[in-house]
Amino acid sequence: MNYTTLLTSLENNILTVTINRPEKLNALNKDVFTDLHNLVTEIETNAEIKSAILIGSGAKAFVAGADITEFNNLNLDEAKALAKRGQDVFFKIENCSKPIVACVNGFALGGGCELAMSCHFRIASDNAKFGQPEVNLGLIPGYGGTQRLVQLIGKGKAIELLISANMIDANTALQYGLVNYVTTPEELLNKAKSILTVVNTKAPIAVANCIKVANTVFDETKNGFEEEINAFGACFTTQDMREGTTAFLEKRKAIFTGK
Repeated sequence: MNYTTLLTSLENNILTVTINRPEKLNALNKDVFTDLHNLVTEIETNAEIKSAILIGSGAKAFVAGADITEFNNLNLDEAKALAKRGQDVFFKIENCSKPIVACVNGFALGGGCELAMSCHFRIASDNAKFGQPEVNLGLIPGYGGTQRLVQLIGKGKAIELLISANMIDANTALQYGLVNYVTTPEELLNKAKSILTVVNTKAPIAVANCIKVANTVFDETKNGFEEEINAFGACFTTQDMREGTTAFLEKRKAIFTGK
């Protein structure tokens, strides 16, 4: 698939996706959102892709924020539509059945932090900076940031960051639980690939169900324990479950097919 603002490379079933607007510090605009929407569709439908990595072009930024030029002269309904567009795309990332990992190189601010938080987990380079500076513009996060930040680091720390617009560095983000690992810029992609290489050996349907059921923790319309029961039972109908249990009993490595 061709993209206007993304560069893609598929190797060993891992799709590496680079947000490529370095002159704008990879800021999110309409084209980026369109590309990200189509990207998730490609990840879901392309059997050669088992997992994906999102990273920003250049050394300065993952995504430095939304493209503020698109905010000019919006009325109430247009502003709400803008927020809904962003939330819809980030929900699609969050609910993708294949793991998508954010590799945060440099600034992840505003919409960039929100994008990183919509991924299934985050790895940061030691030069990364995270923040939600929208109050400096008389705004609040609109792409799910008020919700996911609370989910990931807790209400107290989240509200402090939201209302102060302070940035935190990579090690503080690790301490808060916003990122899983901190590494050097040179090793950032390698760290993500090493984790996803292991994940890609696991049963794809089971991986997808882990993501799906874990996400229900924050969905008040669903009973997560019931969802777990249903997904657990559904796994018993798969060829992968039979292969996995047989391989365990035969003391060999399982070969999963995603069926």
